[in-house]
Amino acid sequence: MASGNTSRSKSPLDVALASVPTQFRSKIIKPFLDVKRRLAEGNDETLGLGAGKFCESVLRLLQSEILKSSIPFGQKIPDFSVECRKLIESPKSSGVESLRIVMPRALVFLYTLRNKRGIGHVGGDVDANRIDAMTIARACDWIMCELIRVYHNLSLEEAQDLVDGLAQRSIPDVWHVAGKKRILRNDLDFKHKVLLLCYQESDNAVMSEDLFSWVEYSYFPMFKKKVLAPLHKERLVEYDRETESVTISPLGIKEVEENILKPGVG
Repeated sequence: MASGNTSRSKSPLDVALASVPTQFRSKIIKPFLDVKRRLAEGNDETLGLGAGKFCESVLRLLQSEILKSSIPFGQKIPDFSVECRKLIESPKSSGVESLRIVMPRALVFLYTLRNKRGIGHVGGDVDANRIDAMTIARACDWIMCELIRVYHNLSLEEAQDLVDGLAQRSIPDVWHVAGKKRILRNDLDFKHKVLLLCYQESDNAVMSEDLFSWVEYSYFPMFKKKVLAPLHKERLVEYDRETESVTISPLGIKEVEENILKPGVG
């Protein structure tokens, strides 16, 4: 578990994108992993949410690199395609062609597909489907590979190998069935199972009773005492006893991404 250990090595993406300014790096990596996770789980209709955040974070990075000024996080991007056009029309001396022209065009395609095909939106004119989701995920892969290639001086093939390897490690083995969730790995203890389930809902709280049911613990009061309370004490989750809700913390997210998603970690 995470307590007492602050010397863990960084994730492969953190290393590959070490040259990307810190304020952009985590905001690019987290939604990328979210897209990969939702694709693996078959959550096609919600996959676009992570893709949208990914696009907006990458756009801000490109603005900072090429235009030397970016729209602050938390401030709405007025017109995504217009902002990308500013990058494309910037002078050649502004930066490398990939960041200045190629990637903004890829972002426009990805952002448009995400917005116009019903993915990530209620009431879209066409229902989200598997082909859309796979196309979005693959476009995110390409953009991530290009970022790695530019910032880490890798070939496109080497960057793709890194992303493919990471994707295999970053897919939580969670099965959605009949309104429930089940962990399909037998190498995780109950604490790790809870963290993995909460990681899927990192932007939301999860009810403790749902977690108890999903991991199939035998006795609810003991589950709260032996599993949730220690996780709360280690600051891996915030366990609210009044509302009986559980929210994963940044330390918990780090624990999942660096340890639980690695094969063979239990």
